[in-house]
Amino acid sequence: MIDHMTLRVRDVARSIDFYAKALAPLGYVAKAHHEPTIGFGVDDGTAHSDFYVSPAAETGEEQAGAVCPVTHIAFLAPSREAVHAFYEAALAAGGRDNGAPGPRPYHPGYYSAFVLDPDGNNVEAVVDWAHGGAASEGVETE
Repeated sequence: MIDHMTLRVRDVARSIDFYAKALAPLGYVAKAHHEPTIGFGVDDGTAHSDFYVSPAAETGEEQAGAVCPVTHIAFLAPSREAVHAFYEAALAAGGRDNGAPGPRPYHPGYYSAFVLDPDGNNVEAVVDWAHGGAASEGVETE
């Protein structure tokens, strides 16, 4: 199951305006504000966003030679153990480390791992409190 994805765009303000209007009939609203990245999700009273719009390159990334993936996609994992298994399997299959398994500062209960696929796309496996993940399993989060 897909948890969320991020589109990298050339003009973030224009794209946010476009998606805010285009997705409104589907019940989507801007929810996560990690400026300049904005997350959209169904207006369901939770903080969970499943579609993000982000600039194609952050300031200095291209000059520093950092990888700027075209796409970010996160797959929902059933447990922290599955996040670790994903990470190890992806590295063994030729992926490159982009963030070892562990808690993330996005919000309490968010635990994930990141790998870059052979084309440099950022692939994540995540246990997220919004989906009954680590927080509902009684696992202490950092």
